[in-house]
Amino acid sequence: MKTMDDELALLREKRRKELEEQMKHEKKTGSVENVDETHFQQFIKTHQFVIVDFWAEWCGPCQRIAPIMDQLSIEFSGKVAFGKCNTDDNRNLAMQFNIDAIPAMMLFSNGQLVDRIIGAYPKEAIREKIVRKFGLD
Repeated sequence: MKTMDDELALLREKRRKELEEQMKHEKKTGSVENVDETHFQQFIKTHQFVIVDFWAEWCGPCQRIAPIMDQLSIEFSGKVAFGKCNTDDNRNLAMQFNIDAIPAMMLFSNGQLVDRIIGAYPKEAIREKIVRKFGLD
């Protein structure tokens, strides 16, 4: 006859297996990494496809783009690396890429700038540019 402890152990084991299986199938979570002048080159050269969002805290449109970048980083997790660079703290980078309006998203492929998106566009417009420029779907 099964005891209460045996039943509990079986339930725990069943639940553990369910959770392991669920974890195998869950999507990887994306993230948007803070990028600065110190490790910018390393960041764009370490990943095949990269998007860096140049922004500033005082910029309203930049604040609207931030959650879109978070969502896209999850959607393209493992395919595209997402970074954000505060232009007030990294003026040399902003000058290097001739950024005179923000938000400005720079798209890099194999360390080379391949396109830019200037302004606060809807998620689908940004997503379409990513798919087209990087050949993803």
